[in-house]
Amino acid sequence: MRIDAHQHFWKYSLQEYPWITEPLSVLKVDRLPADLKPLLDRHNIDGCIAVQARQSLVETDWLLQLANNHGFIKGVVGWVDLRSTEIHHQLRQYSSNKKFVGVRHVVQDEPDAQFMLGKEFQRGIAALADFDLVYDILIYPHQLPSALALVQQFPNQRFVIDHTAKPRIKNSEFDEWSRHMAALGGYENVWCKVSGLVTEADWARWTPKDMEPYLEHVFSEFAEDKLIYGSDWPVSTLAADYARAFDLVDDFLKNHSENARKRFFGQNAVEFYRLDEKS
Repeated sequence: MRIDAHQHFWKYSLQEYPWITEPLSVLKVDRLPADLKPLLDRHNIDGCIAVQARQSLVETDWLLQLANNHGFIKGVVGWVDLRSTEIHHQLRQYSSNKKFVGVRHVVQDEPDAQFMLGKEFQRGIAALADFDLVYDILIYPHQLPSALALVQQFPNQRFVIDHTAKPRIKNSEFDEWSRHMAALGGYENVWCKVSGLVTEADWARWTPKDMEPYLEHVFSEFAEDKLIYGSDWPVSTLAADYARAFDLVDDFLKNHSENARKRFFGQNAVEFYRLDEKS
């Protein structure tokens, strides 16, 4: 299968999506499976993984309902309260649905750079292994040291870095981000989603050349069986339509082996999220 391992759905409302501010106003419309499916078909992509966009059990329920109703949605990375004393109950409930493949928290918005090292949060991370669930790490570069400390404490937990940890491409910031990403790439249990790069660049003026140092770095520091394609649609439409964002990575991979391309555009996502077992 060819898989887009990172995209979002929503029914827009100001109350439920306050993070969609005026500079992001192009996102203030409903984005539903019927909007995404033609884009996937056009790029010969067989399925996708829907990822949480707000921290609500109601949204997790809704995403699973969408996945149950649309076969091309192969999995859901939802939100649960990892700091709750009821975390095992929540995970047991959601894991009864085979399309529930992982959990994410919007750590990038947490003011405490050490948030992931808190006792309650780590108790929740520890619970994921009991249900064979992955954890998607959504952070900014300044939070990479905490991510490194987290994965060191849970060597048997599968982690994936969303959006290559959002490097500040627009400002050409590279060194500190690259150093921490190289360290994370050395851990067998840490994978990386090559997604969302276009929104970290200059939305109106970016070119593929702007992305090359960042793409080259993650492809050199993560093994080819630990890199996963994701579009980050529809957030990516702030800077590019689906085709242009896809072509960015597709063109970059033209000089890689056919096996590397197959793994990147699907096989790795299937293995990482256990899609052959769960969906």
